[in-house]
This record gives sequence, C-alpha cells and structure tokens, in this order.
Amino acid sequence: MSYVQHDKEYARDSRYLTTRITADGRDGFPVEPGRYRLVVSRACPWASRAVIVRRLLGLEAALPMAIAGPVHDERSWTFDLDPGGRDPVLGIERLREAYLARDPEYDRGITVPAIVDVPTGRVVTNDFARITLDLSLEWTAHHRPGAPRLYPSALREEIDAVNGPVYADVNNGVYRAGFAGSQRAYAQAYERLFDRLDRLSERLRGSRYLVGDTITEADVRLFTTLVRFDAVYHGHFKCNRQKLSEMPVLWAYARDLFQTPGFGDTTDFAHIKRHYYTVHDDINPTGVIPVGPDLSGWLTPHGRHALGGRPFGDGTPPGPVAAAERVPAGHMPVRR
Repeated sequence: MSYVQHDKEYARDSRYLTTRITADGRDGFPVEPGRYRLVVSRACPWASRAVIVRRLLGLEAALPMAIAGPVHDERSWTFDLDPGGRDPVLGIERLREAYLARDPEYDRGITVPAIVDVPTGRVVTNDFARITLDLSLEWTAHHRPGAPRLYPSALREEIDAVNGPVYADVNNGVYRAGFAGSQRAYAQAYERLFDRLDRLSERLRGSRYLVGDTITEADVRLFTTLVRFDAVYHGHFKCNRQKLSEMPVLWAYARDLFQTPGFGDTTDFAHIKRHYYTVHDDINPTGVIPVGPDLSGWLTPHGRHALGGRPFGDGTPPGPVAAAERVPAGHMPVRR
C-alpha cells in the first residue's frame, strides 16, 4: 500500500508485519525446514531481493516458494500462474486470504514478499528488509555448503550505512519520482535519485562491489532497482536523465551481477514490464506494454573482473536453477 501526502510527495506505507522467524523461535516462529512458504512475484523488486538471497544461500528446499502472477488488482496478488488459479500448497487464490487469516481486520498493504506459516495458512511477516537479513542470519543451519556471507558482522555497519541512502534515494526514489503529485515533488525526487546514482558510480569506479570485495546484501538491494531501470523506471517513472546503459560504471556493475548465478537467472523481464505498465493505470491508462528495450546488452562483457574481488568469497556459486523455478524462455535476454 502507498499513498501521496498532502504536499503531493509520494510516501510508502511501511506498516509491515514485523514478526520474525528465528533460530530460537523467540517470536513464536522457529526456523523449521518446509514449514513456511515464501510468496513472491518476480515483477516486484522487494520480492526479488528475497528470491535472490534464497537462491544464493541455497534455501530452496528449506523454504519453498510460491510465485504469484505479475499483476494484481486493489484486492491483492493472485496465483494465476498455478493450475486452477490456486497455490497448490496453501490452496488459496489470493494472497489476501493469508493476510486475513492472520488478522481478519487487516487494513494495510497486501505486499510481497510474504512468508506464510503453512500449517495455519497465516502470514508471519512481510517485512521485506528484515526477511533477507534473517535468511542470512537465522537460517544458517540450512544454508548450502559454500553459501556466501551476505551480511558478515565485520561489514554490517558499513552495509547498513550504504543501504540507508540507497533505499531512500534509489530503491524508493524511483517511486517518489514516478508517483509524484506535483512538478516540485517530482523534480526533487529526480534530483535525489540521480545525485545518488552519481555517487554510487564514483564509489564503484574502483571497487567491484559496494562493500568489501564480495557480494553482500548491499549489492542485492541496489541490483533489483538497476535491473528494472531501462525497462520501466526510465520511461514509466520519468527517471530519464540517462538510461542505465548510458551510465558506464553502473551499467558494467549491473551486468557483472546479472551474469552472476542467482541474479540474472531469477530476473523475469516480461513479468516486470507487464506489472508496471498494466497495474499503474493512472500513469499508463492505455495499458500498452513497451516492446523494448533490447535486452541482449545484459549478456555483453562487463570488464569488472579487472577490479579483483571474489563474488562468493570463500564460498561457491549456487547450482543450476531448479526446473520448477526457471524463468520462462522468452522472458530473459538472449545473445545476438
């Protein structure tokens, strides 16, 4: 759920369900393999964070995933990709049902990602920022051998310091521009966004990753916005000073991550475009979905290896994507 304040600046409703699933079960929900279901949409950048982290850490078996369709109405996300339009495990047609099972008076956003307790059918949490951190810190007993350390204690303070402005100015900044209710609010969001992207370019000019010499939570959070930039945010949200492909450092950085297992192989450009250009009918009333952009550039050489760094540190890349979770053919770039 989101809204526009009286001064016509976009503000995100951040009243999330903050119950946590932890190793010691202190909130009443202990980590148990197979007990919970991670509900996502590949269209959503916030959900894509959880999809990427889950794959990098090898939690596919411990935390099964439900994939909602790319569009929703005012009621909620739907499971229209599944036979009969129902999630085969939860048995529901709309994610809203799991939220109302938790609280029949629930009046906040029906958002993804959400983790549902399968035995009760109730949403445990939709706190997207905390979900990925807890996958790194609380689910360690079920990480795959060679799983990377995405939120290491020695770098945690720096990661948090990077994530704060990236969220405010970039992740949420594109929405602040796209849903601005006045020229002034739009211009302010636009300037903040590109000022931050310029700063990130400088930071990444001599460093392969945002913090340290391996992939961390910070890279995951920035990537999910960058990968949507040219396909959606540049035109649909009027973030059009430059395309990502016209910002050399960030474009190379994003391609480096895209070509790393766990990132590009979980990205569904068809779902991304269908979601934004269909659901936001106040911005795009015709519902026409752009044919472009050309995606083949995502597979071109990036040259970032010259900066050193080890994507997975002392760990290893994840294995192939499970057949049931592969992004459909035609939804990803192909080499020309």
